[in-house]
Amino acid sequence: MHILSAAAWLGIDLALGILVVVALSTEDTGIAGVAIQAIDLFAIWPMFGASVVCMISGVVLGLGSKYGLVRYWWVATKLFMNVGMSLLIAFSLRPGVREAAEIGKRMLAGDPTAVIPPDVMYPVVVAPTLLLFAYILSVFKPWGRIRRSAQPVKRERRDLVGAV
Repeated sequence: MHILSAAAWLGIDLALGILVVVALSTEDTGIAGVAIQAIDLFAIWPMFGASVVCMISGVVLGLGSKYGLVRYWWVATKLFMNVGMSLLIAFSLRPGVREAAEIGKRMLAGDPTAVIPPDVMYPVVVAPTLLLFAYILSVFKPWGRIRRSAQPVKRERRDLVGAV
């Protein structure tokens, strides 16, 4: 479930990237308008859903495996990235995509002032990069444990017979 949801998340991100590149690179305002509106139709909620399923399945895996949730740096980093990216999807990307979809509607209506802002490329570059970094962390498992377990205290045994 964890791997499938992460793959779905990356796939949605890549499809989002294709639509953004098409919208920004074409001279045809009709194609640009449709491409940017399509992002609003499919990207946000499926992407957010995949990120939440990925997070929940990762927590379940962390709690049920030797790696734990915050026992190793790579697991804690992935958890932090997943929570952060999920929050960004819900609170930052969603309003920006809605705004871009409105621009797409204006483009299709023939409004010559409607221009897609170039900053829509940032999420298209950042999100897949972070997801690929998370994949790399899962494969190579760098950085070791967060805290080493305490060394057992060596205690001297007293002979109670001679103490009396």
